[in-house]
Amino acid sequence: MTLALPLVTFVSACGPVPVEQAEASCLRDAELAARPRGEVRMGVLAGSGGYQGVAGQIDLDVSTDYLAGRDPSDVYNKCVIRRSGQYPTRSLHDQPNWRG
Repeated sequence: MTLALPLVTFVSACGPVPVEQAEASCLRDAELAARPRGEVRMGVLAGSGGYQGVAGQIDLDVSTDYLAGRDPSDVYNKCVIRRSGQYPTRSLHDQPNWRG
């Protein structure tokens, strides 16, 4: 019975979140369904001997929803329902932080 208590606690921690929390966290999924996000960083390497080259880094987030051409509103609605068990209280386009 000692093992059952931690398991029940773990399973209950995976339960639904409040719909407002789900709406906030699902905005990123909808944004990635609308377009990839990323950044490019470039810099010049210099040392005691002078110029030593150029360094760069690219970070790119591309979702499978974007690649599949899914509607960001549909992605948002399904995400909120999956995380909270409820329908969104506001549509994606009515969310104050939506930058579609």
